Amino acid sequence: MTTLTLISKPDCHLCDVAREIVDVVVADLPENDIEIEEVSILDDPALYDAWWEKIPVVLIDDHLHAHWRLDAARLRAALTQTENA
Repeated sequence: MTTLTLISKPDCHLCDVAREIVDVVVADLPENDIEIEEVSILDDPALYDAWWEKIPVVLIDDHLHAHWRLDAARLRAALTQTENA
């Protein structure tokens, strides 16, 4: 199973957009292949220190996939590639 982590914070417009893209892309993939977790930089000082100026951040299996802006086609390709690996 692939884990997609969205690092965000409340009241973040780009985070809302990224969340929508993640939901749409994952909905098109086989069920139960992708586990989505969302964490807020406000709940974890280490995450805040690492990512505060780059949110939203998307990690795939703990590897950086994107920050600031998320591209649906690129995300779909990465998740499909990971799924087939």
